[in-house]
Amino acid sequence: MKTAVLVCPGRGTYNKTELGYLRQNFPDPLLLADFDAARIAVGQESVTALDGATRYSAAKFGRGDNASALICAATLGDFLSIDRTKVEIVAVTGNSMGWYSALSCAGAMTPLAGFQLANTMGALMQEALIGGQLIYPFMGTDWRPDPARKTELLAQVTEINAQPDHTLALSIDLGGMLVLAGNEAGLKSFESAVPQAQERFPMRMENHAAFHTELQVQVAERGRALIGVECFGQPLLPLIDGRGEISWPGSSDARSLRDYTLGHQVTQSYDFTRAITIAAREFAPDIFIVTGPGTNLGGAVAQSLILASWRGMDDKSSFQDLQARTPILVSLGVRTQRLSVTREELKPPYLEAN
Repeated sequence: MKTAVLVCPGRGTYNKTELGYLRQNFPDPLLLADFDAARIAVGQESVTALDGATRYSAAKFGRGDNASALICAATLGDFLSIDRTKVEIVAVTGNSMGWYSALSCAGAMTPLAGFQLANTMGALMQEALIGGQLIYPFMGTDWRPDPARKTELLAQVTEINAQPDHTLALSIDLGGMLVLAGNEAGLKSFESAVPQAQERFPMRMENHAAFHTELQVQVAERGRALIGVECFGQPLLPLIDGRGEISWPGSSDARSLRDYTLGHQVTQSYDFTRAITIAAREFAPDIFIVTGPGTNLGGAVAQSLILASWRGMDDKSSFQDLQARTPILVSLGVRTQRLSVTREELKPPYLEAN
């Protein structure tokens, strides 16, 4: 049996090619019905209806109140699909909104409570929609670490943030990428200050607010008013947060988990790179399993492991060589990889969006 760290993705992972993901992969119809009922009770369209749409619309599916629910449901369904006779999950972590899913996967919240948390915070973010996000790399296409470039870029962020009426901060430390968040003046200044990289960066994140910054203080306050400590409990699996801190089974405090989740996690930078580094060094898993939907978090996991010099990796080529010999990364959004760790048999691909 292989040991694994489970990694839950955040916003931006349910896209056109994921339409139909729940219909194809969710293993528990009764739980999915509970998710639908929770949405309908607050006047929202059910996740089943969203996932079953005939066409994908970025304007609709990328909204925080829809994206968060779809991604959390897909993550929880994938977690339930893992074959525990093949894999022992030794720890759980997530990226950004994926922390809400991680809470449920680790047993610190029930699946329904975790879904409602993600849905509530997604709705609050969408309603407020304060600021925005962009993404910019400090690694090249070879994924070779460049700490000097990272330091230089973060210094530019600090300089821009110090300008009058400009707000800019590190939102997520995401492997070889920096996710930055701020107001329009801050974002535009950064876009003007840096060269285009890899023909597509800096890239604005559509429908994304200034997550993980002080601009979200009011959203955090509203979340605390709606979500009580009774929704949280002891994790059943070690849980690694966006500071790289571990909540251990039997020795964690539900109030501390709530305070972090509806405080620091919303208003301060999320260090996904550190979370993966701690996961690798503390638990030394055989594999990292990234749940669906989508597959775009896999690169950030691999880059984080390279930055940690895990198993001697120092660039993209060395990761690919190791992955080819002894796979260390399993993305459940990739059908062939999914089958290696789930109870499922080969089925036709889920319906491709038109």
